[in-house]
Amino acid sequence: MYLAIITLPLLSATVAGFLGRKVVAFYEVGLCQSPVSIKLMSWIDSEFLLVSWGFIYDSLTVSMLLPVLIVSALVHIYSTNYMSEDPHNQRFFAYLSMFTFFMLMLVTGDNYLVMFIGWEGVGISSYLLINFWFTRLQANKAAIKALVMNRVGDWGFSIGLWAIFWTFGNLDFSTVFSLAPFINEELITIISICLLIAAMGKSAQIGLHTWLPDAMEGPTPVSALIHAATMVTAGVYLLLRSSPILEFGSTALILITWVGALTAFFAATTGLLQNDLKRVIAYSTCSQLGLLFLICGLSQYNVALFHLVNHAWFKALLFLSAGSVIHAMNDEQDLRKFGGLSRLLPFTYSMMVIGSLSLMALPFLTGFYSKDLIIELAYGHYSFSGNLVYWLASVAAVIQMDQKLIIKISMKLH
Repeated sequence: MYLAIITLPLLSATVAGFLGRKVVAFYEVGLCQSPVSIKLMSWIDSEFLLVSWGFIYDSLTVSMLLPVLIVSALVHIYSTNYMSEDPHNQRFFAYLSMFTFFMLMLVTGDNYLVMFIGWEGVGISSYLLINFWFTRLQANKAAIKALVMNRVGDWGFSIGLWAIFWTFGNLDFSTVFSLAPFINEELITIISICLLIAAMGKSAQIGLHTWLPDAMEGPTPVSALIHAATMVTAGVYLLLRSSPILEFGSTALILITWVGALTAFFAATTGLLQNDLKRVIAYSTCSQLGLLFLICGLSQYNVALFHLVNHAWFKALLFLSAGSVIHAMNDEQDLRKFGGLSRLLPFTYSMMVIGSLSLMALPFLTGFYSKDLIIELAYGHYSFSGNLVYWLASVAAVIQMDQKLIIKISMKLH
């Protein structure tokens, strides 16, 4: 009571000073859905093209900023201890901060060119972070594979960028989206397929997925930030941001649905055969991203965003818990060698149980509301494709539940 008299004014000053306007901004943009656009300066000013350094804050941007900023802050705090004994931790934090900067540029850019700069920066930063322990051959191979696979996606983005400019004569979101209803459907389909290829590379969809499990060679905090909460969701964000274009390309929507359903099923079944702790979680991430693509293909973009945000929290929790387990096991990652960790690491075990139960869609946890809604909406899609992807998604969801049970049982036994 007496201490509160002294501490409450200090707390009030801190909140008012650091959060005052941010609370108002969140209320204005996130809750009232009143977008704010900021133009810094002109970048390209020619007879044929005008591009500015501009940023937009709307409900989609704010929803993406929450997991990016909060998970990034938590990973930075976590890494101060996790990487404390590494002699090159200064380089690690430089890469980590650079990645966060480019990810923020990606989600806040108000045109496709600024988004592409953030897109490329995220790819370079992920290469540097995966290859942080560059003296290890496997880390080198994993980083090069991630770079090559992402270049395939970047190739699709580059062609899509030129197609958008050639079709609309502009790269600003507002201009492109307002003109989309008046453009020929074949052109819209070509643009949508190019954007799909870009999203497949960044979000590790089937055919371009092999870089994600190998990327586990990097430090575990990198896995939590890049391969759970932020970078791998960039492809889904591209689809969400481009939804006004995708809605006029029915063929592309069918392709997105099938890519997502096949990825969810394939990654879930492959994850069952893995013995490496981080690889199991990585394939689970890949499968969840497949569900996000599936629901984007069914034009339920709000549900996709809801599940994206939910998934980011609990998958980051699982990766950070996995890092704690790996440290306690002297860098051992083989699930077959685990046992009795529920007694040795009760807090870590509890956190892993919470994350697993949410991703298993246990009732009253956030994963239940978003994941179950995806399957329900697929079931209500009355077409041959809708029925088939519903069954693929349902089987994938059950298999993911088995993956989480395997992790928990391996930590509990003995």
